[in-house]
Parts: sequence; structure tokens; C-alpha cells
Amino acid sequence: MKKLAAILLASAMIVPLAACSSQQTADKNTETVYQVALLQSLTQGYYDGIIKVSELKQHGDIGIGTFEGVNGEMIVLDGKVYQALGDGSVKEADENETVPFSNVTFFDSDITETLSDIGNVDALKAALDKIVDQNGRNMFYFVKISGDFERMNVRSELKQEKPYKSLDKALATDQREFNYDNAKGTVVGLYCPDYMGGLNTPGWHFHFISDDRTKGGHILDLSFKSAQAQLDKTPEFDMTLSDTDTFQGMELSKDVSDAIKKVETNEE
Repeated sequence: MKKLAAILLASAMIVPLAACSSQQTADKNTETVYQVALLQSLTQGYYDGIIKVSELKQHGDIGIGTFEGVNGEMIVLDGKVYQALGDGSVKEADENETVPFSNVTFFDSDITETLSDIGNVDALKAALDKIVDQNGRNMFYFVKISGDFERMNVRSELKQEKPYKSLDKALATDQREFNYDNAKGTVVGLYCPDYMGGLNTPGWHFHFISDDRTKGGHILDLSFKSAQAQLDKTPEFDMTLSDTDTFQGMELSKDVSDAIKKVETNEE
């Protein structure tokens, strides 16, 4: 497997992963979003793991993603990687579990805001968009929101077996939804700027994990009265790819925006 890294500052460029400083990793670079593959490759059905969980941890202590075979939803929080499985259970992921898609960073809080009377996930996105508008829409942001959520609707999915189906088709049969009331926990979210449309999904993507680490998944909806949001404004981007024949044969310029919207929101 050959790894490539792309660093986005004002513009994108791809450089060998080896060029990334090992000292930078040791120093826990808080200014870089590290991405494994593309949401577009995952959406088209590339579920093979590219790196191990143990390696992912070297690039961040907070984040979201999934596991080989889309075997559950990933929540990275406080340096631990959790796996919210399709049966509703949550476990700490094995170090040797592999990752086909993820975004992580080392979190440092640049912005703190109190959010009030959030009735649904669209209201949360709108409130966070106002903060982004004030601080620069062309940056990446991770958000961490801890609190007592009146309503939390999450999903996960059953592990897929080869030959893999596209993600929207897999979720059509193997998605599982879970509804929790008065769930204490943490929302972990990522904001990608509009220009990331070919590599990820622009806007917000949220995962949840409960304080007792028994509930979690990709957030479909939520509500809460008041909670504090901490945002990490992040100006740099690294991406690791695979050079397997399957990955290299994919048509990654293909427009899969409708499929991404469907798997993100359950909307047709």
C-alpha cells in the first residue's frame, strides 16, 4: 500500500506521506485535519481498511469515521477510538482494526459558544454556521458539544461483506436507528468548506457518544436546551490514499453528491 498526503492551505497539492515530519506527529499538530481516503470512495463502496486504528491515533485525538466493511460508526474522543456497532452496542476499537475513511485532529479549543434551544439537527447546523461565518468559512472546524440531550436519534449499520454494495444501497437494508431520551454525552462534528466537495461533504457531519460509552452513532437528529460548543479552527489538511488496484480503478471524479446526501441525512 502506498500512502499519499495532500496538504491544503490556500490551494491543494499532493506530497509523499514520508515528507510529513515525525516530529510534527510527536508534537501533536493541532492545526491539521487528517483524512483517510475520500467520502466519495466510501460512498461508492470502497470499504477496505487503509490504515490501522493504532496509526490513526498518531494523527488525532478527536474525530469521526468508520471501520473496514463499514462495521459501525467511529467516534474518536479524548484519544480513544470507539466503535458504535449495528446492534446498538459500543466498544473501544481494537488497535488492529482497519479504517477505510476517517477525519481526525488533535483538538485545541479556539472558540467557545453557548448554544440554546436547539430543536433539531438543522437548527444546530444553522447555529454553528453563524460561528463559522464570523470566523472564516474557508477553514476546517472540529466541534465538541457536551451536555444533556433531550432527544438523540443516531444510526449505525451492519458490517458489509464482499462484493461490496454502494453505501446508499448498503444502508437501505442494513442501517439500524436508535432513539435515546435524556442522553448525556458528547457530539463530535466536522465542518468542511464548500471547496471540499470532491473529497468529502461540505458543511457539518456529526457523531455522538454517551458519557457511559454505551450509546453512539451517526447523528440523524437531536435536541437540547443548552450546551457549550468548543470549536477548533484548523487551517491544514492531510489525506492518505491507497494504491490498491481496486482503489486506483475507481472513478472518483464521478458526482455522487445525491448519494452522499441520502446517506448523511436519510433523505431521498
